[in-house]
Amino acid sequence: MTEELNAKVVGKQEFAPGNFVLRVAPVGWELPEFKPGQYTVLGLPGSAPRAPFSDAEDPVPDPDKLIRRAYSVASPSPTREYAEFYVAMVRSGALTPRLYALNIGDKVWLGKKFTGLMTLEEVPADANVVLIATGTGLAPYMSMIRTLVLTKGFDRHYAVIHGAKHSWDLGYRSELETMERMTHKLAYLPVISQPSEEHMSWSGATGFVEDAWKSGALEKAWKQRPAPGNTHVFLCGNPMMIQSAFSFLGAEGFKEHSRREAGQIHVEKYW
Repeated sequence: MTEELNAKVVGKQEFAPGNFVLRVAPVGWELPEFKPGQYTVLGLPGSAPRAPFSDAEDPVPDPDKLIRRAYSVASPSPTREYAEFYVAMVRSGALTPRLYALNIGDKVWLGKKFTGLMTLEEVPADANVVLIATGTGLAPYMSMIRTLVLTKGFDRHYAVIHGAKHSWDLGYRSELETMERMTHKLAYLPVISQPSEEHMSWSGATGFVEDAWKSGALEKAWKQRPAPGNTHVFLCGNPMMIQSAFSFLGAEGFKEHSRREAGQIHVEKYW
């Protein structure tokens, strides 16, 4: 193999089958500084073992070639001993079944460049922030929220709207619920789309992130209605969710933010 596996797994936690967190530490080099919300790349060779319950591959990849994918960093930016990643295993995928098969101490390739424009830096200081995600799209928001907890605290209202099929798919739920109890400036609004499949009765929001947005729960938590004049919205997750969000946010006057034109919707298009 032409490229050395330059990092190792130092932590692994499974929220639900196939829904897991990896902590990866560099070996012989230091993580660079990064901004909460940015992403980097993980990689493994085609020869790396796959999870036993993953689908068979056809064609089989080159055993000596790295399979690489971009992943948002979930760890806070002051913590540079390791980088944390939130991963959902896709049984037919090339990389995620190999990442799932990793154990503590196993080697992995970690990109040395952290990049991405979906950060809080371009949000006006007086604007509130809504972080909307589905599935593992929550990862960059965890970096943002954790960094705020470790540094300046919550200087304005924040909300996390996280959509998933089931309650057990809501990664980081306990941590976010704890943070919500710590401050009135953070609202956590989980929403599930398959409540009939829950093992115990679900008392939270049901449907999709659009339903959570339109429910009035955020207005109740903030004591004000989110609007383009007072709120910026971040989107990360399933492309269908992002498309839907552009529709319902656009109907309320929100516009996409870009380098050319200021707006209130921030999205990273690397899916």
